[in-house]
Amino acid sequence: MTFVQVAASPEQEAPTPPEGLTPVPWRTVSLTAVAMTACLLALATRHGYHIDELYTRAASRHLAWGYVDQPPLVALVAKAEMAVFGDNLFGFRVVPALLASVAVLFGPLIARELGGSARAQILAGFMAFASGLVMYTGHVMGTNNWDELSWLAASWLLIRMVRTRDTRLWWAIGLVVGLGLTAKYLLVLLLLCLGAGLLVFGQRAVFRTWRFPAAVGLAVVIASPVLIWQITHGMPQLEMSAALSKALETLSRSTFIPMQLLLIGLFLSPVWIAGLVALLRRPEWRPYRFVGWAYLLMVVVLLVIGGQGAYTTSLQFVLLAAGAVAVDRWARTLTRRAVIGGLVTLNAATSAVLLLPTLPVNTYASNPVLSEMAIVQFDQVGWPEMTRQVNAVYQSLPSDERAHTVIYGNHYGQAGAIDKWGPEYGLPQAYSGHNSYADFGVPGEDKTTVITIGADPKRFGELFRSCENRGAYRNDLPVSDDGQKFMVCRGPLKPWPQLWEQLRWIGFQCPYTAEAVTAESTKSCD
Repeated sequence: MTFVQVAASPEQEAPTPPEGLTPVPWRTVSLTAVAMTACLLALATRHGYHIDELYTRAASRHLAWGYVDQPPLVALVAKAEMAVFGDNLFGFRVVPALLASVAVLFGPLIARELGGSARAQILAGFMAFASGLVMYTGHVMGTNNWDELSWLAASWLLIRMVRTRDTRLWWAIGLVVGLGLTAKYLLVLLLLCLGAGLLVFGQRAVFRTWRFPAAVGLAVVIASPVLIWQITHGMPQLEMSAALSKALETLSRSTFIPMQLLLIGLFLSPVWIAGLVALLRRPEWRPYRFVGWAYLLMVVVLLVIGGQGAYTTSLQFVLLAAGAVAVDRWARTLTRRAVIGGLVTLNAATSAVLLLPTLPVNTYASNPVLSEMAIVQFDQVGWPEMTRQVNAVYQSLPSDERAHTVIYGNHYGQAGAIDKWGPEYGLPQAYSGHNSYADFGVPGEDKTTVITIGADPKRFGELFRSCENRGAYRNDLPVSDDGQKFMVCRGPLKPWPQLWEQLRWIGFQCPYTAEAVTAESTKSCD
């Protein structure tokens, strides 16, 4: 009987909450958002560039309508950032920090749409500030910054449209989706799950308007350059997705449930879970029940296809805002309010330690718990040291040979590091066959010697007249490239354009090993 009531037609569903919602306490929530940006900028230059940021930095010098593993928006923003602030880490992270403040504001806005009081909205803002999602995406420049915002904006607009029945909001949704697809294709997963939730458990009347197909058309038009690029280049994103699923399939399934509890933050997990339960059970929230079912559907889909647990985080943020409303109604006594305050504080502290460079990097390395859980910290260190060690190999070559030498990084982070710090040592240009870095340049015919980082000795031995081992990259910190071998290979057996076709690869290099996993690989990363 319950299922029949939930899936009933819109006309039979429970009425939406009253139109007179509590105004947003803008002063308090705005100060919370500003504090988020201030904290992120204060920590922006600690440790160093993240591996993906080195790739984005290189991509910004080779703007295109698309890349093998991502749409073009992030590279374009990086280009603008460096034009305004210069080629430095602080400037590179200004936009992510500003976007994080916008993400914080979505917590109160979503809570308000669900009928939350001013206190509930303020609580939602505090919880957004304390969430691991906002901290991580606000610190590292990448596709996740824009992906998070597009998910939150689309969810908020859809909830608002269901409440107000104002189908003109389809235009805003179409705009958000179109722009979101220029940053990351994962937005499609949210749309499919929310759409399925609406069709089965929500108010299907929102689809019965000409504005819905018009909004779809608007989104397609905005994203058309990106989509056309993918189509004309053989849909490399599909190959990349298959490779990533293969590389992480064992890890994704074994850590999926723990990730659901850790990504927003362990201490706020009871809150977003309470939001999920309330959305599924409260009669007054029946029109918004589709959000809860969308999350559950997404979990099932990701478990079936071996997707990463991190993909649900932005939708969990929506559940967190709902949970803030539910918790506000529960916290009627001083003791209960103290409990909520303690959970928010503990979540903010643990998320900051794990996801932001709040501690010296040696502290992370020496602590057995932090060294296992704060892996993101080690992806931001070691790159200048790698460049210095590559320079030692380069300087060991005869002076007349250096003019004919290039550097090859097996993955884009290695090549990106040489591109960033190599000029300080006078190093030659770095290349890589990994993903779209392969399109950033091919060595000239006069380049007869190549210094490789982490490359497959067997493959390079088949492509060059000789290859010799020149040691390995060593770092006292537990960085993922520690132990990657250096080689000096001489005498390419074919012209570089022909060699390049054999060196191109789309996929993921397993951390702490030199194994490159592609869509055709038979094993995943351990």
